[in-house]
Amino acid sequence: MSPEMERFKQILRNHAERKTNVTALWDDQQKLDYATLYAEVIYRQQRLRDEHVMVVALALDNGVEAMLWDLATLFEGLTCVALPPFFSPAQRSHCLEQSQAERVIAAPELESELRAVGYEKTGEFWCRHFGDSKRMPKGTTKLTFTSGTTGTPKGVCLSAESILRVARELDQASKPTNPWHHLALLPLAILLENIGCYAALYAGATLSLPSQKALGMQGASGADVQRLLGCLATRAPESLILVPQLLLMLVSAAEQKAFDPQHLRFAAVGGARVAKELLERAERVGIPVFEGYGLSECASVVCLNRPQAHRPGSVGQPLPHVDIRLADDGEVLIKGAMLLGYLGDAPHTDEWWCSGDLGEFDRQGFLYLKGRKKHQFVTSFGRNVNPEWVEAELTQRSHIAQAFVYGEAMPHNHALLWPHRPDCPDEQLAAAVAQANENLPDYAQVHRWTRLEQPFTQANGLLTANGRPRRDSIVERYRAQLTESAFSEEHSAMSFFDTLQDATQQERIELFNLPIIREALEGNVSLESYRAFLTQAYYHVRHTVPLMMACGARLPSRLEWLREAVCEYIEDEYGHEQWVLNDIQACGGDKVAVRDGRPSLPIELMVSYLYDLIARHNPVGLFGMVNVLEGTSIALATHAASSIRERLDLPESAFSYLSSHGSLDIEHMQTYRRLMNKLEDPDDQAAVIHASKVVYRLYADMFRGLPRDGENLHAPV
Repeated sequence: MSPEMERFKQILRNHAERKTNVTALWDDQQKLDYATLYAEVIYRQQRLRDEHVMVVALALDNGVEAMLWDLATLFEGLTCVALPPFFSPAQRSHCLEQSQAERVIAAPELESELRAVGYEKTGEFWCRHFGDSKRMPKGTTKLTFTSGTTGTPKGVCLSAESILRVARELDQASKPTNPWHHLALLPLAILLENIGCYAALYAGATLSLPSQKALGMQGASGADVQRLLGCLATRAPESLILVPQLLLMLVSAAEQKAFDPQHLRFAAVGGARVAKELLERAERVGIPVFEGYGLSECASVVCLNRPQAHRPGSVGQPLPHVDIRLADDGEVLIKGAMLLGYLGDAPHTDEWWCSGDLGEFDRQGFLYLKGRKKHQFVTSFGRNVNPEWVEAELTQRSHIAQAFVYGEAMPHNHALLWPHRPDCPDEQLAAAVAQANENLPDYAQVHRWTRLEQPFTQANGLLTANGRPRRDSIVERYRAQLTESAFSEEHSAMSFFDTLQDATQQERIELFNLPIIREALEGNVSLESYRAFLTQAYYHVRHTVPLMMACGARLPSRLEWLREAVCEYIEDEYGHEQWVLNDIQACGGDKVAVRDGRPSLPIELMVSYLYDLIARHNPVGLFGMVNVLEGTSIALATHAASSIRERLDLPESAFSYLSSHGSLDIEHMQTYRRLMNKLEDPDDQAAVIHASKVVYRLYADMFRGLPRDGENLHAPV
């Protein structure tokens, strides 16, 4: 056992003997004092010892169990593989395969995923046998995977000595503020948070471990702000570790008197660049923020501002165990607590680590970062993204000729797109982006995009001689468009149509991720499934005109301009239900049985919801339905209609509804965009967003229920 590990274990043993009434761990269901913590860790050490393995992976949400197993693997001298909850199934599978994790302790919802990659359940462990090949350096205690700048996460092998030295120095750095209650906002699989939790245990403080769900955290790049604030108000932590986006949320909430930071004593922020203006806002509302800097390859934190040594705008001075110098080109070089090596590579032997970051020191030794040497950017949630990876996914789509992706210090990534054809409608570009996002983890997905007025060329200075984008020049030229989607005061300047698309992004992705939708977009649809789709289409299309008429009748006089648009919609949509029945007949179905039948439950609920929305709430909400149904029909018409027709060998007369709605709805969506951007009342906008989310979910439920074997979805009355 290394000296640092022996020191840490002895400190926990002392806490168990002397802090008998102090809560050590506190999650959604339970609290443990230090004596119980120590006993439970010793018990789990024995359970691991009985398994006779060397590599254990943890795929658990934050909680008491996750921390106990983490400590047990540490003290037992095993390698702990940390799997972040926001990794995709493919990324988790890659991590398990590459690390050769012989045991996995996982959340129940991962059962089918683990079985699919060869694990079997025995007691609390998922088990799999690997050969004798050793892929990591001797002494690897923690195997932490980067967030995957190229899609495939890279394993960083760290020793207990390095990790615990950093944790001890973080404890010392916060000592002047004396925080006795740390709350883990980030997943424990994030090295920065993991080490922060060790620091809290060094201090003998209470460590709060609410689940990510309880905190309202959503994947790698999202949060339910109200739930987050509610948890913080209930638990009143004295220290936090934040990424810039979470800091922005807390600052904005404090400015609106929705968050009281008076209990906070120490809030470390790192993981990505922090705007100086945000730090100044945090100071004004009383959030004690201390910016730092670190890399997984150097066991996380290497520099940190501290209460007694603080320079806003800098990332602080190096921690005592670290030496930092600058290369001739300004690159930050680091010595101390370095990785043992990358998983699968030769052990690391260089004395200095090249960070890839550019920086400069002031006279007092505070480090100021000036940017990155390479193309990789870091989002405001602290996730590393290589734009070339995302751009490759985008340009694989038939409608996108050129793509440029940017997300430095922003919550979501923004793409600049040039289509293959000048007459390509925006809706086809949107569908292509949605398809690309299906292959990307959430932190790499494109949430906003801008259509370029001209392509990148050598002539306009935006391409190199060998056809590569000149990234600095592109960012400089399009900075206004690229940064307009940042989560800031400027966010409110977005058009409402764009806000609506942002607000319903997750629901749209879930819909287009459905297997039957993916198959339809590839033309792989059975005749039975196509008939079933037409059947359900009939049951909502026949209500389009009556719903529009009800909406028009209920609109207030202030929206007379919208009533005129409703009348035009009615004129365009009248009789379309007959098109659907004719298509059903053309592909061998019984249109009379469909006409006299009843819809599936999701469609029945959707139609009923819309009538109720118009009658008892805000009739403008009906335009949330328009957003969903017309956007979906465009994607199906432009990507699926012709390939389905060829696959099923059906006449064109079986596709009058789908094909006509493709071209018709593209025109409608252009009109729809203009109409939505004229909506100014917040209640109207909220009604459209809410209705759109509801209809997306019910429409997705309808698609989930479509049969693959020709079952009827209508029942004669």
